Formats: sequence, C-alpha cells, structure tokens
Amino acid sequence: MKKNFIMKSFFITKKNLAGILLCTALAASALAGCGDREKDNTQNDTSSDDTDNTQSDTSSDDTDNDAQDSAADDESSKIGISMPSQALERWNRDGAYLEEQFKKAGFETILTYSDDDAKKQAEDIQNMLSADVDLLVIAAIDDSTLDPVLDAASLADVPVIAYDRLIENEAVSYYVSFDNYAVGRMQGEFITEYLDLENASDEVYNMEITAGDPADHNAAQYYQGAIDVLQPYMDRGTLNIVSGQTDFDNVATPAWSTKHAQSRAQNLLSSYYADGTQLDVWLCSNDSTALGITQALAAGYAGSNPILITGQDGDEANLKNIADDIQTMTVFKNLSDEAVVTFRVAEAILTGGAADESLISSLGIKCTYEDSEENTCPSFLLEPVIITKDNLQDLADTGLYTMGDDGYLSSAAKR
Repeated sequence: MKKNFIMKSFFITKKNLAGILLCTALAASALAGCGDREKDNTQNDTSSDDTDNTQSDTSSDDTDNDAQDSAADDESSKIGISMPSQALERWNRDGAYLEEQFKKAGFETILTYSDDDAKKQAEDIQNMLSADVDLLVIAAIDDSTLDPVLDAASLADVPVIAYDRLIENEAVSYYVSFDNYAVGRMQGEFITEYLDLENASDEVYNMEITAGDPADHNAAQYYQGAIDVLQPYMDRGTLNIVSGQTDFDNVATPAWSTKHAQSRAQNLLSSYYADGTQLDVWLCSNDSTALGITQALAAGYAGSNPILITGQDGDEANLKNIADDIQTMTVFKNLSDEAVVTFRVAEAILTGGAADESLISSLGIKCTYEDSEENTCPSFLLEPVIITKDNLQDLADTGLYTMGDDGYLSSAAKR
C-alpha cells in the first residue's frame, strides 16, 4: 500500500385555542419551505457551558444585528434542538455546538437526546412544542415516525430545520448537512488512489464493506457514493469481495452500532479469513462502525497488516487509531461549521431574512445551496475533508481538537 497519502476535498402547542383554530384554517398557507413545492436517555440541557470552537461571523450589517437582537430578546424566542443519541460521540458535539450558537445570540434552548428511540424522539419534540418553541432543529432517528408531530409543528406555525439527516416531510423548511454522497465518493476515491487501482494490472485486493443505519437516509448516500467509484474495480476483479456481501441491506449496521459492526465482522473473519486469507481493505461508512471493525480484527484476524480502513466523523478513538496506523483515514465534517450554518438559517427564518444562496457569502464556510424540484427542500450542504495520519495537525488547527504530548487528539467540545 502507498503511504504518506493525503487527499483534501472538499403536536398542538400551548398557544391558545383561538390561535390553533386560526392556524388550522390557514394551514394551507402556513406550511413553510418544502410544503410550497408542487412536487411531490431524555436530557433537557439549558446549561451555559461554552465550547472552545470559534463562531463564524454572524453578521456585519447593523440591520441584521438589530433584527437578531429583537428575536433573541423576545421572551418567546425559544429553540428546540432534538439530537438522536449520546451513544455516538459526534451527536454530543453537534448538540454542544448548536446550543452554543443559539445561546450566544440570546436564545433560550431546549436540547434533548433520544437514546436512538424514534418514539421517544417524537415525544421529545411534542414536549418542545408544548413548551412553545419557535423553531425546531431535528436530527431524525427515523423520519417516517415523525409525521404526526411534524404536522403538529405546521399547525402551530413552528418552522423545522432538518439537521444533518434528511426528513422527507412538507413541514421541513430547510435541510442543513454535508454533501453525503460526496463523503462516500471521497472514501472510494481514497481507496482507488491509495492502492493505485487504475494501474493494478493483475493485482487483486480483498475487501469487505460495512455501511450505516438503514433508517438513516444519509447511510445509503455514503454507501452509494463509495460504490459508484469502486464498482468498476469490483467488476473487473481488482477488488474482490471475499464474502460476496455487497448489497446495502446485507452490509448495513443498525443505529451505526460499534457492537453490531464488530459482531458482523467477527463472523466474516471466522467464515472467510480464518485460513489466513489476506484482507486488504475494509470500507466503513463512519468511525463508530470502523471502530467495531478494528476491534474484530484485533481479536480474530489471522492475516497480515496493515489493512486500509476508512471512516467518517473524526471520533477521538478513531483519530488515535489513525495516529497508530490502525485506521487509515476518516472523512472529517466540521460540526461547528454545520452549527453556524444552521443558526444563520434559523436566524433568517425568525427575522424574515433571506435564507438562500445569498447567505453563503457571509458565512466564510465552504457550502453550497441547492433548491430544485429534485430536492425535498432547500438545502445547505457543507464540504468535508479527508484526514490521515499525515494531516492530523489540521484538526488541531481548527481549535475543535487539542493535540496532546502523546500526539493524540481530543475534542475541545465540553460534553
């Protein structure tokens, strides 16, 4: 394998009955955002803890600042933030960064984590509506379970931003995430270039695949992005899937569980690699699953190392594995930037400002705006970057991680 390779790329509320009846009468015109198209463990945390990340400039225009201050000073200015779980490191960082952005602007926040329980998340959101939130930011566990509560949000005229994970419901005004298909392509392109597959001639590399949660829309996009890059090499035999398991349904990992990924990997290793068959590549859609793979390999792999292992998110344990040459790369998504973009979109919604492509120029963040009939709703998609052992310092330079004397990175977000 080639070394020293770096590639960078990119529910009705307490609002009075008369108000509810009025909202009901005007429901067709009150639906926000996407509805305008013809196309088809609970934790309430309102602490004031700060994180060490630097907030992007929110506005240099006095009018915008005055409008923001007006919205923040209004006692009804309350933001509901619904995160999926605290089991994955990244959602703790997401919650902290989002809450920081809104609190710095003077908004009251309700932050919940729903233990990867879709029913509980719906209940959490219902409780936020009952608490008269003015806007919801939701990272959905399973959007198919949220229709009733999102319908209630529409009746209460509460805008909804789908955060990181797409929610296919007309109540959603905007979607803020990363280019998830591009994340998968970056993993596939990294494998292609690292192994120089285009010039592999008769060489064959054995590979296995671990994808994400089938309830998460993003998981299929990550998977497909990578497969679209790697399929030609699989077709010609340069990449050989020894287990034969390539379909998304066969390689998916419920709840992005490290334990589930490890268990499946152990089964594959004992079934197909116990005789010493060499494993060269394990395509993992994110870091929690990659961690399960590395644990399985440490416990029961008879072949030689190193093995090219991909990931995504920049979790601390995985960054340590990258430093120790156990995991090869991760696709880093700057969650602090994602929080900034989400805040600025929310600010525009609440103050009547423009939440469109014109917003991007003031962000100082690499981001694209998409609004077409093919989109479920207008979307702001940020650009991720590849991290390997050779550019770990880049993460420390963001201020979101600190580098210890041992060379290992730790998240600077307080959890």
